[in-house]
Amino acid sequence: MNLFSVLIVERRVATIAAIVVIAIGLLAGRWQLGRAEQKIALSNQITAMASKEQIDLNGKAWNLAEVEYRPVRASGQFLSNEIVWLDNRPKPNLGNQSQGHSGFYVLMPFLLEGSVKQVIWVNRGWAPRNKEDRLQLPAIDTPNGRVTIEGVAFAGPGKVLELGDQPNSRDRPRIQQNLDLAYEAMQLKYPQLPFVIRQNDPDRNDGLLRNWPPATVGVDRHYAYAFQWFALAAAALAFWFTTGLLRYRNKNQLS
Repeated sequence: MNLFSVLIVERRVATIAAIVVIAIGLLAGRWQLGRAEQKIALSNQITAMASKEQIDLNGKAWNLAEVEYRPVRASGQFLSNEIVWLDNRPKPNLGNQSQGHSGFYVLMPFLLEGSVKQVIWVNRGWAPRNKEDRLQLPAIDTPNGRVTIEGVAFAGPGKVLELGDQPNSRDRPRIQQNLDLAYEAMQLKYPQLPFVIRQNDPDRNDGLLRNWPPATVGVDRHYAYAFQWFALAAAALAFWFTTGLLRYRNKNQLS
């Protein structure tokens, strides 16, 4: 009896199961490596754009392709009555401490000054969540009247997992998982620019944190996950081959 027959022909179920586990391990590992490469490419792109001239958003109706990852500034006033609290957001931190501390991203529309009134959403920063009462929101300070802010333009504030469809609401307070710019554009009475500003100015004493981590945060975690998935595939292959080889040897000894 040859080895091929014992390994595969007589162990069809074990072989199919091994193929499935190996395929899952390889595909998941490659996906994790791809996510790491995407983060590195995004970080390099943001770094390259950061060296370009700052854009004044009050100049015209900018589109995302013109400003994405570019440093921007805007003059106008916050529409504090339209504030949105994006829940389950990790604390911005350049180190490893407080990684498990979640809270809110504070999103607020900003009315640009000028002859043509436009609105841009601003990610003002991170605020802690009350662990005892989710509706007890942290105290933050919003400047009244005209103010100039600086930051970086992004397509959005980032998304987290939503369980099912969670429709937007105009109820107060507006605690949401994600911000739908298309929905918000239909609610506000001013034209809306199709991107957001991630505000800088970390030293403003307004109760918000803006120590934004680089885009490469989490790359090491992706590499670790990729290693685990590849190790699973290798273990499945080794287990399938070893058990088959032992069966082959036992049959040869009996024959």
